[in-house]
Formats: sequence, structure tokens, C-alpha cells
Amino acid sequence: MDFFGELYLRSTLPFLSESVTAREVEYLARAFAHAPGPAPVVDLGCGHGRHASRLHASGPLAGRVIGLERDALSLAMRRKGFPVVRGDLRALPFRTRSLAGAYAWYSTLFAFSDEEHARILREVARVLRPGGLLVFQTVPAERLASSPGAAFQRTLPDGSVLVEESRFDASTGRDVGRRTLTLRDGRVLSASYAIRYYPLAELTRLLEGVGLEPRWVHGGLDGEPLTSGSPDLIVGAVLPDA
Repeated sequence: MDFFGELYLRSTLPFLSESVTAREVEYLARAFAHAPGPAPVVDLGCGHGRHASRLHASGPLAGRVIGLERDALSLAMRRKGFPVVRGDLRALPFRTRSLAGAYAWYSTLFAFSDEEHARILREVARVLRPGGLLVFQTVPAERLASSPGAAFQRTLPDGSVLVEESRFDASTGRDVGRRTLTLRDGRVLSASYAIRYYPLAELTRLLEGVGLEPRWVHGGLDGEPLTSGSPDLIVGAVLPDA
């Protein structure tokens, strides 16, 4: 079973409250307050569109957000009110130098191999206009290294039971886990996943290697400095003017 499909949606949506989404949207709106218009900004891996729908409706990106998503079920369940394209992060279906910005949340860019992550960032650099902004959120590798094992079990509001175990390997930077969701009708959805968490120095080298210039690093949605215990690692990078 593909991890990013019905299993991911059913097990993740209950934890994405409207208040959490609102705070993340506020951060993105501030980040893109001066995005050069009128070119669009793409939500990379938009899922069901909780960020894109709000950003497209009002604020500095009103009418300018495009969603990109590969999973058919996520597209079928997406919130209305913004355009969307089905496509792959590794081969973005946009013209060179056509976008004012791009953003990705929840380590969306880093669920592949190291080589593919570099390819994804090269693709982002290709489609951005000079001065265009990339913003992405992940988790500090140092925080995972301090507590590498995790286990979780909870009954979700629809009565399904979620069980997950994962372990972070600091030597490879990969958090490998398995998630199992047992539905009330007895059906079981289960899949493994692996997400790469890069230390900031490695992320900086990746970005600079494709021509993107890091401009800021935050450890949370209030713009606080990054520490080893920060809840987030949020990076803003710009494609410099020629």
C-alpha cells in the first residue's frame, strides 16, 4: 500500500485542526507578503488543500495559488476554490521561470532518496523567477536524534485505531516507521515510510548547490530562532537575480 493515500489522509486529517492550519497560513502569508506579482505561487504537495484554499482566497497571494499533488484521492477530497495540477515533485509541470514562489509543509520535499531531493530542489530553482521564494517546513534532525524511537496508539474520532512506530537513525538522517490503521469495519490499512531529516548545514549545501540562496531560518511559526529542541525547521530561500 502507498503510504501517501487513503492511509495518510485518514490518519492525518484528525490532527490538522483549523487553528493549526490558520497559524501556518498566517506564517506563509507573512513570508510571501512581497512575492513579485502577478506570477503564481505553487503549493508543492498540496494534499487536500488546507493551506492553498485559504491563501488563494485572501491576503497577499489571493488569486495566485496553484496546488500540485500526485495522490488522486487527495485531489478528489481537496477543498474547493483554487486551481490544482496533478504532477510529481521530481518533474514539475511548470514552465521555466514561470513562478513567483513555492512552499511545502511537513517534510513533503524529503520523502525520497537524497538524489531525488536534489532533483526536486533543482526543479524548484528552474521554475522560479529571479527573486522567487521557496519556503519549506521540516523538523530539526537534532531533535529527532535526542529521542530516536517513537511509538503511538490512539483511537480516532471515527472509531478507527491508529498504531505507529518509528526510529530515527542519526547516521543516515532517516526516520523509518510503519503506520497501521484499523477501521471500524475491520479493514486494515498499513504501510511503511522513510523521511529524510537534514541538519541545517546539509540543507544549506543542498540549496546552494542548485542556485538557491537561504535567507532565513526559523524554529517555529512565530519566527523564533532555531535550536536543537525547536518544533520546526522553517527555511526561506530565494533564487537570486541574474
